[in-house]
Amino acid sequence: MSAALPTSSREWHLVARPHGWPKAEDFALREAAVAAPAEGRILVRNKYFSVDPYMRGRMNDVKSYTPPFKLDHPMDGGAVGEVIASNAEGFAVGDHVLHGLGWREIASLPAKHAVKVDPDVAPLSAYLGVLGMPGLTAYAGLFEVASFKEGDAVFVSGAAGAVGSQVGQMAKLKGASRVIGSAGSDEKVNLLVEEYGFDAAFNYKNGPVRDQLKAAAPDGIDVYFDNVGGEHLEAAISSLNVHGRATICGMIAQYNATEPTPGPNNMAMIIGKRLRLQGVLVSDHSDLQPQFVQEVAGWLASGELKFQETEVEGIEKGYDAFVGLLRGENTGKMIVSLV
Repeated sequence: MSAALPTSSREWHLVARPHGWPKAEDFALREAAVAAPAEGRILVRNKYFSVDPYMRGRMNDVKSYTPPFKLDHPMDGGAVGEVIASNAEGFAVGDHVLHGLGWREIASLPAKHAVKVDPDVAPLSAYLGVLGMPGLTAYAGLFEVASFKEGDAVFVSGAAGAVGSQVGQMAKLKGASRVIGSAGSDEKVNLLVEEYGFDAAFNYKNGPVRDQLKAAAPDGIDVYFDNVGGEHLEAAISSLNVHGRATICGMIAQYNATEPTPGPNNMAMIIGKRLRLQGVLVSDHSDLQPQFVQEVAGWLASGELKFQETEVEGIEKGYDAFVGLLRGENTGKMIVSLV
């Protein structure tokens, strides 16, 4: 046990359910007492925590695949940090761990809910992105859900984000015939082609997605990885070849809508083309974790797989980081740094 444990920690609470875009007054940064860990528990000083698009859904009081955040309680999410006190076998002060109690400076949790990570294999923040939940989402969504096979042409929306940027590169590494990405700025489009090796990319703000996709994929696409929904999904249905597959991962275009958003107007094409559209939740694919870490760590070590992070410094910037993510201000994984 460390002699000088902190006595308090700051943590972000949801204080009101956002209507439409989240506002600063929906959140509060509050002080909480810190106690020494009880038996079987550890105390972790968080170094980085994750903000992710799925968290917007958890701010609504609706039944979903993951419970909503409680009002006036600390929010949670992925975090990595250093053990500063341990009352659990197998965990020592100084160990680095990945766990689910982000949005706070100090986390107290059962040791069984923490996983040790090695800062020598990859930077600690990478365990929240390329080697973490977004990376596994990309891996499972492409290879298992979309049944990707060598020679497939792949289109990825939100392709400069934490998940999309990995999907495109993984497809290339596994022999895709063509990889196309969409993003929301010309800088991101250049990044996709020049840094990540996409064959083509376009800025969806520069014209109708359907027209830009047809120009980028004149022979159609076999796989669509959807992070956006809306106009992108409609365009993909139009460009998918017979027996095409779409992995529906996210629909960030409508997360802050206050009215129901219309679906694609070309759904009848699903019949004639015999398309398969399937949702993905990373929690269904934990069995792939060892294979994923081994393969991706190898790609990272060889330099074949590249990743970027957008780091926002300071716990007081947690709200800004989250809203910035929803606005698309990040390139790659959006992370809040507490170091």
